[in-house]
Amino acid sequence: MAWNEPGGNSNNQDPWGSGGGGRRGGGGQKGPPDLDEAFRKLQDSLNGMFGGKKRSGGSSGGGRRGGFGLVWIGLVVLLAVWLFNAIYIVDEQEQAVVLRFGKYHETVGPGLNIYFPPFDRKFQANVTRERSYSKQGQMLTEDENIIEVPLTVQYKISDLQAFVLNVEEPEASLQHATDSAVRHVVGSTAMDQVLTEGREAMAAEVKERLQRFLDNYGTGIIVTQVNLQSAAAPREVQEAFDDVIRAREDEQREKNQAESYANGVIPEARGQAQRMLEEASGYRDAVISRATGEADRFSKLVAEYRKAPEVTRERLYLESMQELMSNTSKVLVTGEKGQNNLLYLPLDKMINGRGAASAQSPAASASGASTQTTRLPPELDPREVRTREVR
Repeated sequence: MAWNEPGGNSNNQDPWGSGGGGRRGGGGQKGPPDLDEAFRKLQDSLNGMFGGKKRSGGSSGGGRRGGFGLVWIGLVVLLAVWLFNAIYIVDEQEQAVVLRFGKYHETVGPGLNIYFPPFDRKFQANVTRERSYSKQGQMLTEDENIIEVPLTVQYKISDLQAFVLNVEEPEASLQHATDSAVRHVVGSTAMDQVLTEGREAMAAEVKERLQRFLDNYGTGIIVTQVNLQSAAAPREVQEAFDDVIRAREDEQREKNQAESYANGVIPEARGQAQRMLEEASGYRDAVISRATGEADRFSKLVAEYRKAPEVTRERLYLESMQELMSNTSKVLVTGEKGQNNLLYLPLDKMINGRGAASAQSPAASASGASTQTTRLPPELDPREVRTREVR
């Protein structure tokens, strides 16, 4: 039965208290804690911590001291927040620039540091990491052709103080300077160089010009690399550009083939010409030497002829006949004692064998002798036939 139903609770007592309309009695059951009393105890303990006095029940001075305690709590919290923001750590790859009252104060290196906001302002950045910036746009070449040139710029922060203070937006200045440098270089280069082998030289020139712009601006940025990627024609004229490129490749291929043929023919012709020169030089030396030798021989022969003309003529005759007879086939037929010898020269054999005689080996030619054994038919000459070598 509920405690507040008629007749259910004759004393009309609250089940959470010990009587008296819900208030705690001295000897009844205990109710829930009083929140106001718990808050007052907490406030008194804080006042004691900060030098205040414990509040007495219902006095106005205790309320003022409680307000001062809350102010101290707030100050402690603000101090903790300020310290949390004022203490910072700079990594090994970073630097920090501190401005005091808006003016440059110092550049801080790696380690644990502190600054004093709001009087100080801190700018912290990584100065060793390479950053990149990509761009692509249509540009006009020196020969008035429009092409699309994509490129990538890699850079680092070299001077954090200049990066923070000299230029309001240094990376935006980098983009504008890149656009200016690329357009200047592409505008002074022919389309063929931009599309083919001239990209490396163009990248170096763009890097040099871009770095000069950034140094003049004082951005504190150093450009480490500029990569010019493959340029292409606009989509509207891409097919025509492809045809031009194919024609250029065919031209280059034909040139390479012609150069290859020339490289194979010219050395061979030069070798043949050199061989002919050497042969002519050898022939000239041989003729000169032979003529010199003949002249010397003739001079010596004249001297001998003046001494003994008959002997010299006989010797010349014999040497001539020996030279003539040594290169031909011949048959010497000798008879009995007291009979004349017969020298037989087979002319038909000599005519037919002229070619074979010219093809004799050097050893056979040097011997100067030809031996042939022939027997005459008995009905022609029954005499003894002997063949001997004639030199």
